[in-house]
Amino acid sequence: MSQNIYVGVDVGGTTIKVGICNADGDLLQTYEGPTETSKGTDTILHNIAQYARDIVTESPYEWEQVAGVGVGVAGFLDIPNGIVKFAPNLKIQNVNLKSYLEDKLQVKVLVNNDANVAALGEAWAGAGKGIDNCVCYTLGTGVGGGVIINGKIVEGFAGMAGELGHIAIVPDLEAIQCGCGKMGCLETVSSATGIIKMAKDAVARGDRTTLVSVENIMAKDVIDAAKEGDEVAARIVSRAAYYLGRSMALLSVVLNPECFIIGGGVSKAGEFLFAQIREVYEKYTQNEAKENVKIVAATLGNDAGVVGAAGLILRA
Repeated sequence: MSQNIYVGVDVGGTTIKVGICNADGDLLQTYEGPTETSKGTDTILHNIAQYARDIVTESPYEWEQVAGVGVGVAGFLDIPNGIVKFAPNLKIQNVNLKSYLEDKLQVKVLVNNDANVAALGEAWAGAGKGIDNCVCYTLGTGVGGGVIINGKIVEGFAGMAGELGHIAIVPDLEAIQCGCGKMGCLETVSSATGIIKMAKDAVARGDRTTLVSVENIMAKDVIDAAKEGDEVAARIVSRAAYYLGRSMALLSVVLNPECFIIGGGVSKAGEFLFAQIREVYEKYTQNEAKENVKIVAATLGNDAGVVGAAGLILRA
């Protein structure tokens, strides 16, 4: 029987999501099970293998049709060898996940960073479908990212390529320390965390704003206030958009992508945010590098990781 399906696994700290895709990137079936992080490494590894096996068993397909299993994990990885050096949210350290799964499942296994596989998912079957060169941003708690060139993930020699949130782009006089320890990272201004911090700082300074309750403030609150005409909130969103646009201008002359794809919770601000990003991008990007380049919203949502993980096998 021909091998014509691809299994993707998106390993999170709370749940493990598994999916089956065909060669076109269509998500045919999904399953979610608990990660059970508290039970230790052996249980997590067992669950990954078991869920990957179970989803095929419970589907209309046969295991002999599985071309391979791709896995996305958040953390520090030795990508070529499939080793999870350290995954803080899983409390896994120095585990050869590729070797373990290949032994258990008896198929080809590829392991990659969760942001990379989400980017591949969007490039393969989402907003970048049909585009071989694109850059994907995920605007969430931090700023994640992935770079797809000629249809393949750019990993770099140590697997650190595509760490878009840690582009040092904010000038020294404005810069604050990022969670990574460095100053002026894009993540400090364009993530949900950065937006919330700027809002809290504005309230603490006594700026005139409708953002008065800072204890439980969310990035959405800031964006909504900006849309309603709150000048302080509008400045915060504009600052986030400005540095996103500037980072894209830099990447355009290094990578020359055809498309920038933006996902994550902050991207739900929609055209209010995207229009500002495009304006900055247009201003700072060389004409030849920006010609016909699109800046669009991601479309796969929470499925991007599992689709991209499946795509690792097809795009290897």
